Amino acid sequence: MNKQFAVKGLAVAVAIAGVVGMSVATAAYAAKKLSADAVLTFDGVSAPMTDAEKREVRVSAAEIDGQPIANFGFHTLMRSGQELNGIKFGQIIDADGNPIRGEDGEIRISNANEHTSLLPVGKRLFSVSQHETRPGAFFLLELDQNKKTGELTPINQWQLDQSKTWGGWVHCAASVTPWNTHLASEEYEPNAAVLKTNADVAKDDYSKTQLDYYTNGMEWNPYYYGWNTEITVKAKGKKDPTTTIEKHFAMGRMAIELSYVMPDKKTAYITDDGTNVSLFMFVADKKKDLSAGTLYALKWNQTSSYGVGAADIEWINLGHATDEEIKPYLEGPKKVTFDDIFATAEGNKQGQCPTGFTGVNTGGYGFECLQVKPGMEKVASRLESRRYAAMMGATTEFRKEEGITFAPEYNSIFMSMSSVERGMEDFKKGGKPSKSYDLGGPNDIRLDSPNKCGAVYQLPVGTDKNIGSDYVVKSMTGLVVGRPVTDRAPQVEGFEANNTCHMNGIANPDNLTYMSGYDTLIIGEDTGSGHQNDAIWAYNLKNSQLTRIETTPYGSETTSPYWYPNINGWAYLMSVVQHPYGESDEDKNTGHGEASAYTGYIGPFPAKKMK
Repeated sequence: MNKQFAVKGLAVAVAIAGVVGMSVATAAYAAKKLSADAVLTFDGVSAPMTDAEKREVRVSAAEIDGQPIANFGFHTLMRSGQELNGIKFGQIIDADGNPIRGEDGEIRISNANEHTSLLPVGKRLFSVSQHETRPGAFFLLELDQNKKTGELTPINQWQLDQSKTWGGWVHCAASVTPWNTHLASEEYEPNAAVLKTNADVAKDDYSKTQLDYYTNGMEWNPYYYGWNTEITVKAKGKKDPTTTIEKHFAMGRMAIELSYVMPDKKTAYITDDGTNVSLFMFVADKKKDLSAGTLYALKWNQTSSYGVGAADIEWINLGHATDEEIKPYLEGPKKVTFDDIFATAEGNKQGQCPTGFTGVNTGGYGFECLQVKPGMEKVASRLESRRYAAMMGATTEFRKEEGITFAPEYNSIFMSMSSVERGMEDFKKGGKPSKSYDLGGPNDIRLDSPNKCGAVYQLPVGTDKNIGSDYVVKSMTGLVVGRPVTDRAPQVEGFEANNTCHMNGIANPDNLTYMSGYDTLIIGEDTGSGHQNDAIWAYNLKNSQLTRIETTPYGSETTSPYWYPNINGWAYLMSVVQHPYGESDEDKNTGHGEASAYTGYIGPFPAKKMK
């Protein structure tokens, strides 16, 4: 059982829930299910032009069957640094549960709020909120749901202890499984070929803060991080909830953006963020159990090089494994290093390796010649899933593979690629000759030109008896494509500065969610120069209309929008605004608290009766 760090006492509701950026609508819907034919319409919100608009969280108005939704807007649940139950939301702790302090003596507060789930447990409603930091952090919130208005208010908070899983690492996006658990990620797995010891990590600017988590002589192991992490919340009566945290080694290790479990409760897709990455599929042995199963990696068989490309998809079998089989290789007498798993050699300038070695180009590490040492195939498949997948013939050329969701009405997965370039080009980088991303690899993806604004792809699924799943991706093609600004495709007047992607299109799509019952795909952005102010878009799958529904302050990104179609008669679109003034426009920060991240939701929507 996982202990939780909290100040004991009565749960006190705090006045931190609020609507940001728009007035309350006058008309109202009763808290009851809508008919299956009800139509949702977003009015859209303009791209921010004034300084005031660029500092706000702005949300579109919305109507159902032409009638405004009451109390609709962006509602803040928590902001970084806010205190509830004696705990500062976003505080970073060490393995003993003590807050980590900065050089100024102040508690280190994360401004990297990320995915925040809604988990009904019995008659209570909980939320797991994760933070994209090193070390990572999980918070468990208990929420009060107003039965008349649907509004959510935090009334209790606990910080979860991750010491039994060596701490957390860069918890990026997440999903909720069909059995109501929070499935978190660990993004940008440490490169085990170079980050081998505490001393190596101390010299690495990206990784070194993880050492602040360690107590009692704990030693670094790169294989501690890069795993799917499942959190189960249980609650009996009015007692404090209990949680369990499990890292699933059977699902493989990579730069996990998020994993999404399909309706069969066995098939899961795992997106791999970074440069020269792949898409993975895990098929569990049993429903509702991710501790054992077979891992697959995608093979792109290109059918079109135009635009963002198209392909038929096959799946490379990486073998079967269980958590129990793999965990002993992370610590104790069986503990392995990169050099225990692979032999390495130098390749030549033509991308060829010595006899017995396989050339790969993965994860931004460049051209490598690898050989799996005898008996280490299963270990390699899980501890070094991307490198092993490349050795087995999978495609590892995607760039910034991000969110994924499923639309049952269309029997399709939708997946975002934040940037379509580098390994996805044909021996080029940004359209110019380069060997960096294709040398030594198979060069499966050979697009005519890059697209730095990114794209959302549609991936229809079907039955594969050999794999044993009805949700196997068969093909992949572009659906919503970003529009880079060029002389031939100029920017909207007034937005020429700080916006390299067209204002009426997406820029670097990140996480996605499907609004079941409304034929609507929600697309969040994580962009720097693409759009000065990041946005969330609603894309109507029936008429292909793209509508901007939220904009966020300077320097922030929109993280992990996620749709909950019915919680006690209400629906919610979760929305987190990460690191305002943190990625750009830092000079616009006045220092009066505006840089605190927002964890909240768009809504509430009345729930819809599903067909």
